[in-house]
Amino acid sequence: ELWTGGLAILPLFLYLRNPYFTQDLRYTVTCVLLWLRINRIKRSKPFYSMLDCFLDKVKKHPNKQFIVFEKSSYTYRDVDKQSNKLARALSQHASVKEGDTVALFMGNEPMYVFIWLALAKLGCRAALLNYNIRSKSLLHCFTCCGTNVLLALRGAVEEVLPTLREQSVSVFVLGEEEEEKCVTEGVNTLSSSRIQQASDQPLDPQLRSKVTLKSPALYIYTSGTTGLPKAAVITHEKLYMASSMQAISGVASDDVIYIYLPLYHSAGFIMGLTGAIERGSTVVLRRKFSASNFWDDCRKHKVTVIQYIGEIMRYLCNSPKKDNDRHHKVRLALGNGLRADTWSEFLQRFGDIRVCECYGATEGHVGFINYVGKVGAIGKEHFFHKANFSYVLIQYDTEREEPVKDSRGFCIKVPKGETGLLVAKITAQAPFSGYANNQEQTDRKKLRDVFVKGDLYFNSGDLLRIDHEGFVYFMDRIGDTFRWKGENVATTEVTEHLIMVECIEEANVYGVKVPGHEGRVGMAAIKLKDDMEFDSKATLEHVKTSLPSYARPRFIRIQNSLAVTGTFKQIKVKLVEEGFNPSMMQDRLYYLEDSKGYIPMTQEMYHSISDGKIHL
Repeated sequence: ELWTGGLAILPLFLYLRNPYFTQDLRYTVTCVLLWLRINRIKRSKPFYSMLDCFLDKVKKHPNKQFIVFEKSSYTYRDVDKQSNKLARALSQHASVKEGDTVALFMGNEPMYVFIWLALAKLGCRAALLNYNIRSKSLLHCFTCCGTNVLLALRGAVEEVLPTLREQSVSVFVLGEEEEEKCVTEGVNTLSSSRIQQASDQPLDPQLRSKVTLKSPALYIYTSGTTGLPKAAVITHEKLYMASSMQAISGVASDDVIYIYLPLYHSAGFIMGLTGAIERGSTVVLRRKFSASNFWDDCRKHKVTVIQYIGEIMRYLCNSPKKDNDRHHKVRLALGNGLRADTWSEFLQRFGDIRVCECYGATEGHVGFINYVGKVGAIGKEHFFHKANFSYVLIQYDTEREEPVKDSRGFCIKVPKGETGLLVAKITAQAPFSGYANNQEQTDRKKLRDVFVKGDLYFNSGDLLRIDHEGFVYFMDRIGDTFRWKGENVATTEVTEHLIMVECIEEANVYGVKVPGHEGRVGMAAIKLKDDMEFDSKATLEHVKTSLPSYARPRFIRIQNSLAVTGTFKQIKVKLVEEGFNPSMMQDRLYYLEDSKGYIPMTQEMYHSISDGKIHL
C-alpha cells in the first residue's frame, strides 16, 4: 500500500520539482525518435536525401495537395511530374548537369519549388538569391558560390550582364514562347512550351550518384556581421536537421502550413517548405505577406500552422479588429523574433494558438526551441540537446568587442541569469560548414582556444541569457549588423553605397530603436565633402537603386567629423543612445519620407514616429 501510495504522489512530486516535466518528457521522446531516424538516414546506402523523402511522399499519397497558390493547386504527383519536365528542359537547353550550381532569382511561386526539385534530381546545388538586391550585391552573390547558370526575373540583371558574360554565366528567364524573340542580348528564355514538351517520367537516380550527406544542397545568403552578403553552405545533413523543426514543434502530416516568408530565406525554405516535405503536409504558398488578407487566407484554406517573424505578428496585432478574429483553425505558430508584449497581445486577440519561438542562425549549428511556450523566451535548455550540441555563454566586452579572458588567456563562462555571448563547440558530429569561397569570413566566425588549447567554437555573434529554469532569452546582437523588417542589414554594405554619393565623404551606419517596433531602423551619421551641401535627391536616388527598402537609412545625421577610436574604429555607442531625437543633438537631421525623400527632421515628427502616428 505504501508503494502504491508513493506511485500515486510521484507525478505531484515531479511537477513540484519541475513544473515543465510533461513538456520536457514529450520533447525528449520526440528528440530521441528524430535522432534515431536521422542516424538511420546517415547510415543509409545509397544516400537518402530530402529529394528521396519527397519521392517517398509522392508514392505514399500522390493525390494529396502539396502546394496551394492563388487559384492553382498541385498534388504531390503534379509537383513531381513538373519537376521532371523542368529537369529535362534544364539539362537539354541550359546544359545543367550534376555538380553545377544554379542561382534562383525569383519570388515565391510554385515554379520556385519545381526548379529546386528539378535541380536536386540532376544532382545540382541551388543558390537562393534575395530578389530584392541589385547591382554590386547581386553580382557578388552569384559569383561567390561558383554559379554556372542564373534563372532570373526579366530586367533585374541587365546592369551586370557584361560581367556575367565575362565569367561565362548563362542567364535564363522563364517566359512564354513569344518572349524568345525579344530577349535582351545575353539572356536566354526557357519557354513554357519547351518545358511542357519534355517528358514527365522519373529521372535516373544515377544523375545524382555523387551527392553525399556532406555535399552542399543549398547556398542561402546571410548578411552576417560585416560586408556583402555571404553564401552560407547548407549541406544535405544540415538540411535534414533543420527541417526537423516542424516535427519537434508538433506539426503532423494532416496539417496545412501557410508560407508567405520568402523562399530565399532559411525560415521560408527550410523551416517552411522542406519541413513540410519531411512531414508530408500541405503548403499554402503566398507571394508575400499581407496583413489584410492573412486571416482570410487562413480561413479559406483551413490553415492549421503559420510561420512568423516578430514584425509580422506586430502587423497582425495592429490591423483593425474584426468580429471573426478568433474564427480560424490555426493551432500552431512557428517562428522567431516575437517580443513578449506582442506575444501576449497576439494570444489575447486571436485565441488559443500554441506559439513555438525558435532561435538559430542560417550558418550556425546550434539552435533553441521554446517547446514549453513561455512568453518571451527563445528556447529552453534540455539535457538531450546539450548532449548533442555543446554550447556555452561566455563573458563579452561590448566596448572592446571581444570575449573577456581570465589570467590564463581562456574565456569565462557566465553564471545563470547573466548575459553572455553564445558559442558552440565545432566537432565532427556538430560541424560548421561556413561560407562558400570565403575562408576569411568563415574563420571570423570561429573562436580558438576558448577553454583549452586547441578547442574550436562557433561564434554566434548573439548575446543571450539563460535563467534558473533553463529558459533562454535573446538580449542583443554584436558586430556591425542590425535587424529590421525581419532582415539582417550589414552596416558596412550600406556605408559603401552612401560614400558613393557625390556629396558624402564618410558615413557611419547603425541601427536605432523605435518604440513599438522590433529590431532597429537604419540611421547614418555622415560627413560631407568640403564646400558641399547635402544633396537629398541624389542620396535618395542612389539608395533606392542600390539597396533594398529595409536597408535604406531612414534617418541621416550630418556631422562635422565622425568620432573614431584610437585604432580608427568608428564609434557607434553614443550615436545609438542619442537615436533620432532632434533634441539630443545639435546636428542637422533628415528623415526619409516615402513620398518626398529625405526631408528635415523636426521634434513634432519625432513624437509622431514615437507615438506610432507615422509608420516606418
